[in-house]
Amino acid sequence: MIMPLACVIPALDAGGSLAAVISGLRASLPGASIIVVDDGSADDTHAVARAHADTVMRFERNRGKGAALRAGASAALAQGARAVLTIDADGQHDHTAAPRLVTALDDADIAVGARARAGAMPVGRRVTNALASAAVGAIVRAAVPDAQSGFRAMRRAVLERVHATGDRYEFETEFLIRAAHAGFRMVAVPVPTRYGAPSHFRAVRDTARVVRTIWRHRSGAFH
Repeated sequence: MIMPLACVIPALDAGGSLAAVISGLRASLPGASIIVVDDGSADDTHAVARAHADTVMRFERNRGKGAALRAGASAALAQGARAVLTIDADGQHDHTAAPRLVTALDDADIAVGARARAGAMPVGRRVTNALASAAVGAIVRAAVPDAQSGFRAMRRAVLERVHATGDRYEFETEFLIRAAHAGFRMVAVPVPTRYGAPSHFRAVRDTARVVRTIWRHRSGAFH
């Protein structure tokens, strides 16, 4: 396992689940630095983060998941992390799968937690996830089982070279496209998913952002 390792958690109104997420990471990845970026939460997310995380960053207003991930990744690099794991704050991702993602970096540069589209995944998300994954796979000419998964591990070199734009959910999609075009090796790692807390993903607006991002890269308009 690549060390030192940092875990970046973008968090929005996650006061009820954040402590358990951090506790799970402590158990599954002992020695990893825990970085929480509070994305303008209106609940007690900031207080929970200060009580349990190693590093806490706070946006005074909501800026979006992409902005939070960028800020957390910058902090991880500044701390000297050689690998970074990202995980959502709502408890959707099973922390016991985190070591598998990090270990996958022994033979890859990015490991993406691929969720099963059957079972617990809401029907609407199954459709958008399948379409986005197929489109991204066509762009990068490789299989991408779950282009929208926020459960990922990546080597330091990826974060140093790949600079995705967008402040919200489109950030994660563009990051994979840019990383693939930069020649980084990607691998999908099957992970279990637990749905419960409401998603902050806005079906119409955020889907439109993802579609625009995919179309822009399909057209070769890199910035």
